[in-house]
Amino acid sequence: MAALVRADYPLLADPTRETSIAYGVFDLLGDGVAAPAVFVVNPDRSIRWAYVGSNIDDRLTSADILARIRN
Repeated sequence: MAALVRADYPLLADPTRETSIAYGVFDLLGDGVAAPAVFVVNPDRSIRWAYVGSNIDDRLTSADILARIRN
């Protein structure tokens, strides 16, 4: 069972696909869904760091994401 972790920053879910379309990751792999992606956005809305997977299984672990945020 996965442990729950409190985030001190906002997270975004995208059920309407509006954000994944705007960020250019919707149907990127030709499968009709958003490619696995992580975007870390600064308070001024610039992208601090981004990772876009090359296939459906290409996903970062939580530890990888947290390490990038903390740097």
